[in-house]
Amino acid sequence: MTEINCDMGEGFGLYRLGDDDALMPLITVANVACGFHASDFNHMRRTVQLAARHGVRVGAHPSLPDLQGFGRREMKIGRDELANCIIYQIGALKGFLEAEGMRLNHIKPHGALYGMAAQQEHVAQAVCDAADVFRVPLLGMVGTLHETVYQGRGHHLVSEFYADLDYADSGHLVIVRSRGAIDPKRAAERSLRALAEGKVTSQGGLDIAVKPESICIHSDTPNAVEVVRAVRDAIGAYLREA
Repeated sequence: MTEINCDMGEGFGLYRLGDDDALMPLITVANVACGFHASDFNHMRRTVQLAARHGVRVGAHPSLPDLQGFGRREMKIGRDELANCIIYQIGALKGFLEAEGMRLNHIKPHGALYGMAAQQEHVAQAVCDAADVFRVPLLGMVGTLHETVYQGRGHHLVSEFYADLDYADSGHLVIVRSRGAIDPKRAAERSLRALAEGKVTSQGGLDIAVKPESICIHSDTPNAVEVVRAVRDAIGAYLREA
């Protein structure tokens, strides 16, 4: 069964972002923000508790240290410092998971860190340096350094497909600072094609190879709940018929 993952717990203090309460019952896996692009200790604890109530597996969603930019701005950081930055964040979330009797399910870098790890060798290696500590699967994309470096270092890669983001002609994601509502029907159709054909159409009209072991939908997409429902219903029907 293809899983649906969603980036969660991305509020901060009194600020709220995304309808986690409505989304959590609809998803399989939550990527919980660890405080560097969003979230704080209260949001992390609450999000883990919410996931536990709904039987949702939880992974860490570490970021570049860019709270103001929501982790979607690239930064120049050396490999050792970046690995320490990632370990710090995952360790914090792991503490909250253990407090609720849960295990860390996976690691999925956020935003610019995810994009940089797909294209920059030292960043992908830093992600692996951190993952060496926790020994859980990494979420990433085939056809990028996620696949070659992560697997080359002996880590299990769970291959993602993005239902709500565009793909560049290079096969990499088009990462934007903020996004508007998207068409749930189009997201569902893209997800079905990814499952049936292993392809998605890029911005320039090219077919890009994908492997949708896990389908990602972002909680900060304004109509994320409707998108998740549409994608979930579509892939459920497809898998029942397969």
